[in-house]
Amino acid sequence: MLSRTADHLFWMARYMERAENTARMLDVNYQTSLLPQSADTVEQGWRGLLSISELTWSFSQKYSEVTPRNVMDFMVRDETNPSSIVSCLRAARENARAVRGALTTEVWETQNQTWLEFNRLIRGDGFERDPSSLFEWVKFRSHLSRGVTVGTMLQDEALHFLRIGTFLERADNTARLLDVKFQALSGGDYFGPGATKEGHEVDFYHWSAILRSVSGFEIYRKVYRNVIHPEKVAELLILRPDMPRSLAACLNELVMNLEMVANQHSRETLRRAGRLRSDLQYARIDEILATGLHAYLTQFLDRVNDIGVGISQDFLVPMAA
Repeated sequence: MLSRTADHLFWMARYMERAENTARMLDVNYQTSLLPQSADTVEQGWRGLLSISELTWSFSQKYSEVTPRNVMDFMVRDETNPSSIVSCLRAARENARAVRGALTTEVWETQNQTWLEFNRLIRGDGFERDPSSLFEWVKFRSHLSRGVTVGTMLQDEALHFLRIGTFLERADNTARLLDVKFQALSGGDYFGPGATKEGHEVDFYHWSAILRSVSGFEIYRKVYRNVIHPEKVAELLILRPDMPRSLAACLNELVMNLEMVANQHSRETLRRAGRLRSDLQYARIDEILATGLHAYLTQFLDRVNDIGVGISQDFLVPMAA
């Protein structure tokens, strides 16, 4: 496969996954901001969301204060923000258009219709009246895009590069979400001796919202069958290979698809991805928490970024220096 074709497929999938992840994070922040809490706590939640996406500086260049409306406008429909939902959906559609011949008609029409319909939605007043409905729509269109892709495309290199882009982006986002949200809710020492039963009870709805943001609330109940404990949330979203959005599940899919497109230049990238998958496979949550969750997730993000750079060098159009 031509590197340019692989590049467009890879980034089409990444941008679509990024749009969904942004919608998930915005939705959980919007829902938790409606809970009884101080204004400072609400503001910190929105600042944390900007931090997850590394948008704090660029946001501050356009807005003088952090408010729910400002953050949602910036991350949903600001075309100057390359990580906004509108920018991601536009980029996904443009990448799909560039490789129209490598996609089935159903995949192309799904991407194109998503872009056209989203522009219609954000021009109306529905977003202001009910932001959650728009976020749910974005998630649904992302699910539809993945389903049509897997259900209609030949299982060849094109599909593998789409899957590689999807799971690399998902792993990165899940790690960022975990890192920022655990820091915010724990005050940096949630698992230490200062953690109280009362604190756990107060934060129940926040932990529930985090689980719902990754479609994990019902899965948590099914797996653990007890009240929500932060260490169990961490275990579910990091180490459980049967949880679709966990780090372990993402690395399993990433390595499997990398193996299908491997060439003589990609051995080191495949080795790094396999090493990271093995580390997740044999890790224990108590060991991760004992050494520090923030340090672990920071290292994980660095390693995922290295794998992404390796994939670009091995298969795709070289990234600009």
